[in-house]
Amino acid sequence: MELIYPYDIAPMIPLPTAETSLNRPTVSEWFPVVEPSGMVVGRSTREYCHSGAKPLHPVIHIHIIDRFSRIYLQKRSMRKKIQPGKWDTAVGGHVSYGETILEAVYREASEEIGLMAFNPIAIMSYEFESEIERELVNIFAAVGTFDLRPDLDEVDEGKWWDIAEIDASIGKGVFTPNFESEFQMIRNQLLALL
Repeated sequence: MELIYPYDIAPMIPLPTAETSLNRPTVSEWFPVVEPSGMVVGRSTREYCHSGAKPLHPVIHIHIIDRFSRIYLQKRSMRKKIQPGKWDTAVGGHVSYGETILEAVYREASEEIGLMAFNPIAIMSYEFESEIERELVNIFAAVGTFDLRPDLDEVDEGKWWDIAEIDASIGKGVFTPNFESEFQMIRNQLLALL
């Protein structure tokens, strides 16, 4: 999946009114608003994308698996608004407006766990919806034993999990619901990479 940006900058969603433009704080983060095909139809703030309005916006997830069939997971920071303290995909993050999917993959991997030299393997894309947001999730895998250094402002810790450990913990509130459903969708594809 790749994003298809319009020639000119995409319109803001929601469109500003006289009242909202006067009261709008300075925005530091814009996300592309997309159709399921990847066509960018607008741009919106992080706050609006997570407000319950649910514009579809792209994110990336990277699953890291080593040659011993272990999966590297991150424990979400307790300061996170969504799913604090739960174990999740090794890397996950939003695509910034103007960025390609692959640019987001490398940026997020570097920011979250210090991973820079790797070959991302595209697995699949799907739509995910929660109570507050709707995401176009782009899943990638990386195979190898990497020297990973989690950013402790973003995550509380990271560790390698055996597949049996993951299986034994599913449904017990250890993982984010998104990780559980996603892992079950791509489990065989991850193992096939070994």
